[in-house]
Amino acid sequence: MTFFLSCDKYLRMGKVIGIDLGTTNSAAAFVEAKNPEIILTSEGDRLLPSVVAFTQSNERLIGSPAKSQLITNPLNTISSVKRLMGKRFSEVQPYLWQFPYKIIETEDDMLRIVVNEMEFSPEEISAMLLRKLKESAEQYLHDEITGVALTVPAYFNDSQRQATKDAGDIAGLEVLRIINEPTAASLSFSLDLARKARVVVYDFGGGTIDISVLEVKDDVIRVMATAGDTNLGGNDLDYIFSDFLKEQIKKLHDIDLTYNKLAMQRIRDAAENAKKELSGM
Repeated sequence: MTFFLSCDKYLRMGKVIGIDLGTTNSAAAFVEAKNPEIILTSEGDRLLPSVVAFTQSNERLIGSPAKSQLITNPLNTISSVKRLMGKRFSEVQPYLWQFPYKIIETEDDMLRIVVNEMEFSPEEISAMLLRKLKESAEQYLHDEITGVALTVPAYFNDSQRQATKDAGDIAGLEVLRIINEPTAASLSFSLDLARKARVVVYDFGGGTIDISVLEVKDDVIRVMATAGDTNLGGNDLDYIFSDFLKEQIKKLHDIDLTYNKLAMQRIRDAAENAKKELSGM
């Protein structure tokens, strides 16, 4: 995760926060006396799971309550929406199997997410996450939020960046700046901007991966080169592990769970937990 430190000129405008809208988790931060601080969600967590769910009665759940619906209500629980931002249906069609919820094609190769017979754009779903973070920030800071800086992967194209800004607009946020995640990471680690240096920032996220070479000189951070893949991340490790488990079940029990969305979501949840356990060993 990477976080943005607000510029002084923006701080003079009022309360400004930075938001990292992630594939798996999102977070918000603010600057107090030139020190960054993570804003706790209404549940008291530093990270907000990037998940939106709708119950059978159309109650909307966001964050941790929504994540608990991934197994019991997979068709109406939306995760990894960042992978759909700024993309056309034809671009995501090869990856549709990764999403347990329904994604349809509309006019002009656009896409919509269908839950409980309601249709949403990826930007609208992302806006729900941003609005939740905004409300948490206002509750945490006891003040109104007047602006926001949003981070995006360095390898996001113009369409994906615009979709991220559109999500902020839908959420009722004044998007002051879209900043690359590697640049935000450099700021958050308090680089000594007084000296000249070259820094390599490697970002392995849930849905994207990129690497950037930054030059720090005269209080300015300049991106010299960047490369990455907006369709590769930690989620893909979960999918690979899930496929392995699915094949083992088929081999041992002669049961093919490929088209059982509930069973596959349980397997993916187990795969993710196993990955975390292995990472901590």
